[in-house]
Amino acid sequence: MGLIDRFLGLIFGNGRNVVRDTVEVFRENAEAGAARSAVLQTEAMAQYGAEFQTPRQGWFDRFIDGVNRLPRPALALGTLGLFVSAMVAPLWFSERMQGIALVPEPLWWLLGVIVSFYFGARHQVKAQDFQRSITRTLSQVPKVVENIEAIRELREDSVEVAATRTDVRLETSAIRPEGNAALEDWKASLK
Repeated sequence: MGLIDRFLGLIFGNGRNVVRDTVEVFRENAEAGAARSAVLQTEAMAQYGAEFQTPRQGWFDRFIDGVNRLPRPALALGTLGLFVSAMVAPLWFSERMQGIALVPEPLWWLLGVIVSFYFGARHQVKAQDFQRSITRTLSQVPKVVENIEAIRELREDSVEVAATRTDVRLETSAIRPEGNAALEDWKASLK
């Protein structure tokens, strides 16, 4: 018993667990990792919240916040307004479009760069999400095709729907005549 106590004391003794300490060298302690993650998230949220604790005192800050919220709605509503104006006042719309035709190409490039930088990051995130969903969908295609083929084999008019394949018992039971209770009763009543 003393030898076992000394051996277990060597492994688990002195308030330490040698096995656990050795494993934690190669694999993170899940509980400690979750605690570190919770602390990190709490600190990040506190920092994020602190950014909004500073009151916007001046009219300039409020004005810039308002201007930052305008581009997307302005572009969307402006485009819808152009469609409406083309239907309501086609001559007025045509005059404006002729004016736009006079804008030099470098200015169009500059506008494209500005709009791309403004909307580009959001578009890229959405495009990557879309590609991921397409990849997920395409990875399911073989299973879907297999399921469709299995369903089509179950149709009553499909070829070899009643084929017994290699099941000998099923084949012999299919060709063995069964008794017909009504026919047997009829035959018995004739006798």
